[in-house]
Amino acid sequence: MNLADIYHNENIDKLTFELVEKHNIKDGVFDNITNAKYSIPTHWDIGKVYKRLIIDVSKKENKPLIEALIEVYSLWLSRKIEDFNSSIYYESPEYLFQSYLTGENL
Repeated sequence: MNLADIYHNENIDKLTFELVEKHNIKDGVFDNITNAKYSIPTHWDIGKVYKRLIIDVSKKENKPLIEALIEVYSLWLSRKIEDFNSSIYYESPEYLFQSYLTGENL
């Protein structure tokens, strides 16, 4: 991300609030923790998975970052990534991108 050197010093809650407000992102309800049988990755770890996929979609599909972010979080693949009882979370970035392109797990 182009502003990583600036944003890494920002308070994560403040930054999140500002981005949600700026892009009019609505609240949702999602609980992927209750049914998890295994250890849960930290928000930093899961963020890295999403960051790589969002950047791949943005660059390889020539989409603005915010459009790629919204698309990735709205995909069927997002639900699979966040199902910590499956192995998709641990797959390579290229596997996730190819699954995105084909519209299904490879």
